[in-house]
Amino acid sequence: MNFSRALLTGALALTATTGALAQAGDFPNRPVTLVTPFAAGSGPDAVLRLVSDKLSRLWNQRVVIDNKPGGGGFIAIDQARRAAPDGYTLLQLDSEHVAALPHLYKSKNFVTLQHFDPVASLFRTPFFVAVGTDSKWKTMGDLIAAAKAEPEGVVYGSWGVGSPGHLGAQQLEALTGIRMRHAPYREVSQLYSNVGTGEVPWAFASIPSSQGIYKAGKLRYIAVAAPKRIPQMPDVPTMAEAGGPASLEVNSFVSLLAPKGVPTAVKAKINADVAKVIADPEIRARFDTFAFEPLAWSPEEIQRNAEAKSKVYGELVRRGNISLE
Repeated sequence: MNFSRALLTGALALTATTGALAQAGDFPNRPVTLVTPFAAGSGPDAVLRLVSDKLSRLWNQRVVIDNKPGGGGFIAIDQARRAAPDGYTLLQLDSEHVAALPHLYKSKNFVTLQHFDPVASLFRTPFFVAVGTDSKWKTMGDLIAAAKAEPEGVVYGSWGVGSPGHLGAQQLEALTGIRMRHAPYREVSQLYSNVGTGEVPWAFASIPSSQGIYKAGKLRYIAVAAPKRIPQMPDVPTMAEAGGPASLEVNSFVSLLAPKGVPTAVKAKINADVAKVIADPEIRARFDTFAFEPLAWSPEEIQRNAEAKSKVYGELVRRGNISLE
């Protein structure tokens, strides 16, 4: 009796495994949709379009991008959340959608990774400290000294409450003991225009978001919030080299997630195929122009990095009493 039961159990396990492999083997056999909260023309959208084009050729299937900006990311999240967990609907999110959103919208009781599984990583972007070209600040030491001399007198801008630019500045305050005032903007272009004119003394900036003002000669980068210099900007010192706290790292990573329940073999295939696409020389060249670091993390690595960010963001949100509700 026990022997027969063991045989039956083994047969069922083999059938399940074979079925999962078969699902992965013919995946995808119809179009795949990539839902994104990022607006058409943004940096993450541009990357996603490159990736979707390469994936469609690799899979011999259409890969459709569905831009659903707004609502703090929840419009895109809610749409993807309603999809079947079969791998045919994936959701592009940055690490703040994954790690900061639960802390910023507490009443929603929504923890992103309770509803979605990480599937594949795309890239990570570093953030620079940008000041106007005519700013008297040449180093992070200058900025910090000014903020210490006049508590809450120094203003910094960001592209919204809870953004990496906002939370990064909160972390700078926590590490140095300074206090500054936050000026959130709706339009990223207006933010860096105002930094360029000195109306806002400084802001964190990625290369894609600030390169227009930078190339016009109106911005300077006095530090990159990273442990190493960025190859695309080799003359910009690290945070530590510029006199700031060495432990301050401000970056954002972008990944693809799927509604919970997608077969493991399907997730593994998507992960491997996205990694193959990210390694394509054309995509690497485009990443270089944005200073995007290509990532080929496993789902487990994405999860670990998201959880680490969530811990940091949770502490910063509590410390600053930050909310988007």
